[in-house]
Amino acid sequence: MKIDLNTVKKISHLARLEFNEEGAEKIQKDMTQILDWVEQLNEVDTTGIEPITTMSSEVNVMREDVVGEHLSHEAGLLNAPQRDSDYFRVPKVLE
Repeated sequence: MKIDLNTVKKISHLARLEFNEEGAEKIQKDMTQILDWVEQLNEVDTTGIEPITTMSSEVNVMREDVVGEHLSHEAGLLNAPQRDSDYFRVPKVLE
């Protein structure tokens, strides 16, 4: 498949990219090579091959989401460097 300069200009406009004439010609050449490579992949016989969704065969082991013991309000504030009544005091971040 051949990409023309008008297609490169249209794509570059949509992607908000700017190219000079030399850059556009290089991008045109590169995009044409990429599409040629994809067409080569389409020629490969993949019948009987399972599609994969990930490159790793590892599986996450999840634990049950069970409510357990939790800190009381007082215990949570026990080691607070600064507190104001029932709240943590933190430095002001936004002006």
